[in-house]
Amino acid sequence: MTPIVLAAGAAVLWGTSDFCGGKGSRHAGALSVGLMSQVASLPVLVAALLLVSGTPSAADLGWGTLAGVAGLGGVVLLYRGLSTGAMTVVSPVTAVTAAVLPLGVGLVLDGPLGPTALAGVVIAVTAIAMVSTGHRGAKAPVTSGLVALALGSGAMFGLAFVLLGQVDPESGLWALVGLRAGALAVGLPLALQLRTDLRLSRHAWGWTALAGSLDVLGSAFYLTAVMQGHLSIVAVLSSLYPASTVLLALGIDRERLRAVQVAGLAFAATALALVAL
Repeated sequence: MTPIVLAAGAAVLWGTSDFCGGKGSRHAGALSVGLMSQVASLPVLVAALLLVSGTPSAADLGWGTLAGVAGLGGVVLLYRGLSTGAMTVVSPVTAVTAAVLPLGVGLVLDGPLGPTALAGVVIAVTAIAMVSTGHRGAKAPVTSGLVALALGSGAMFGLAFVLLGQVDPESGLWALVGLRAGALAVGLPLALQLRTDLRLSRHAWGWTALAGSLDVLGSAFYLTAVMQGHLSIVAVLSSLYPASTVLLALGIDRERLRAVQVAGLAFAATALALVAL
């Protein structure tokens, strides 16, 4: 039960982090918010390392670093796809791909799931697609290039899930150090190349710091869960993070949900119940 609870917790924390990051991005550039959130999360990361014992190794730091590079690559491709205006295509394709890739790898590495758990995972993947389908925006042509961007973004996110799943449990949370190092090692040169202004207003900094802190906590929950449980279950449940983002947008920003999103939330609850059996 513990890996399932931790995976659900990771989804809640990541979804809340995305909501905060989105609020911060209304007052600053998305790349600026993304990079500065990495910096702002360092005190929380240090506290987590002190609270959770573990022995760091070069291999585990390496897995974390590769995951950080993959995760940032997914973000860059996602933002590029979303900038086209075809969000109702890019978001669900990215989210589903990010869940399906570790699902397949997990089934190969850890063996098949029981029928109830497998049904829950399939319903969870469906829920991810439904919840990630946002409001209808400006109609943009759905080209093969756009679909490739969405698939590439999802594959990078899914690869990050898989890479973190290779970490030795004896290392504790030290792989998260590599995760942050990998993201910053790629993100900072990219920001310099694009001449991105990393200075944030006080209002944007508050949301950014909260987003970074919640993100590192979500990563800690995921890493702990995947070291204890089945990759195909943990990764898919953690990928339900858009559900908490949608609920926060509903409760705080008073956004209206589409019927498919409401149904997706119900599917997510059903999936959690089935996997927990």
